[in-house]
Amino acid sequence: MDTELTALTIAEAGQRIRAKVLSPVDVTEAYLARMEALNPRLNAYVLPTADRARDDAKRAEAEIAGGNYRGPLHGIPIGLKDLYDTAGIRTSGGCKAYEDRVPAEDSTVARKLREAGAVLLGKLNTHELAYGTTTNNYWYGPTRNPWDTEMVPGGSSGGSGAATIASLAAGTMGTDTGGSIRIPASLCSCVGLKPTYGRVSKAGVMMMSWQLDHPGPLTRTVRDAAIMLSAVEGYDPRDACTERVGKVDYESAFTAGMEGLVVGVPRTYFFETLDEEVRSAVEAALEVFRRAGATVKHVELASFREPFAAIFNMVRTEATQFHAERMAANRDGFSPELQAILGQPPLSGLDYVAAQRAMMAYKEAVRAALEEVSVLVVPTTMAPASPIGASGVNVGGAELPHGIAYAGLTAPFNAAGVPALSLPCGFTAGGLPIGMQIVGRPFDEWTVIRAGHAYEQLTEWHKRRPALG
Repeated sequence: MDTELTALTIAEAGQRIRAKVLSPVDVTEAYLARMEALNPRLNAYVLPTADRARDDAKRAEAEIAGGNYRGPLHGIPIGLKDLYDTAGIRTSGGCKAYEDRVPAEDSTVARKLREAGAVLLGKLNTHELAYGTTTNNYWYGPTRNPWDTEMVPGGSSGGSGAATIASLAAGTMGTDTGGSIRIPASLCSCVGLKPTYGRVSKAGVMMMSWQLDHPGPLTRTVRDAAIMLSAVEGYDPRDACTERVGKVDYESAFTAGMEGLVVGVPRTYFFETLDEEVRSAVEAALEVFRRAGATVKHVELASFREPFAAIFNMVRTEATQFHAERMAANRDGFSPELQAILGQPPLSGLDYVAAQRAMMAYKEAVRAALEEVSVLVVPTTMAPASPIGASGVNVGGAELPHGIAYAGLTAPFNAAGVPALSLPCGFTAGGLPIGMQIVGRPFDEWTVIRAGHAYEQLTEWHKRRPALG
């Protein structure tokens, strides 16, 4: 394995490819070799696409040699969560009932990445139909955390998180309905960005909730996340929820620093139930912000405990409707776990409207809190990674359900529809990663990226890699 090539960030590899000192074919072969060696241990990919990757890489090399350079993703190997439609390539959502599903066209995100010149390495494991936070997939097996293969990588984009930090892709795409990008980013020690709702198209992405699903990237650095976001964002006539927002100069965020940033810390709810090592790591991160010139202040934000159940019953109702036809035709193609979830009665019309109102009220509360600060900073998960197969997560001596311990602090920002970035901020004494979230105003990814990159430059957490060989 050529670990030197797979250790490069997207930005580093892109610069060398543009200068024609690095071959997309060589980079791709290095990733394919690493996948062959390590994926059997990690189970990040459920469908490698080696032939497609080699074709993409050769095309990229020829285009660049001919003077047709498309941008910083040209010739860069990436992976897609197995929810993104890919023309002629199976997209099953990690569910046996959809094993025969081979889309005729790309999702908008897959098309944009192809047009940017990215190389597709394969489809990545997910918790079945994105409905879970561990990526213990009933049909394809669990994805394993590269830092400790007995631990979960988080979910539902666990294959994306594991592949990113294990250098089985330069960058990946996940989806996030209640934290499914940020949870794996936190538990695997990489960067995960959930953009503002409406910034990135959902067209061609297998749905869980049409109101809360957010496509977004997982990468090794904040700069790389910005590169991937820039390639996939924008209005899409195939997705009526996308907004006509102009292109953003994220490059300027990398030199802005922290001076003048006002960081809001909502301690109510977000800091009440935490593993102590998580609490200490996030408090230490806040000190980095202070020392770098940011103002750190307490802000009030209502608890998410009350709306949590109502909103996720709404999500369950939407998922039930989306999968109803396939469930009726092939119930046994859904795992027992998912049969139990989707087999529950959907919300009544009155209860669905009540859940909508609860979500709108919380969205207003988050946006009001953001009016007085530049960003919010909170932990990403209540605890680090738990063992594969465990019934719950130990948080301060109490066992909590995975959905609460891992999505309890991320789901509020899906409800609010605001951008949220998870990035590494420490490790436990046992060597497991810890992440924090930086949350911004609607469509202000620029400030979120500014704050995240500035923190990254003052710390070393993002440089650590698991010892996988």
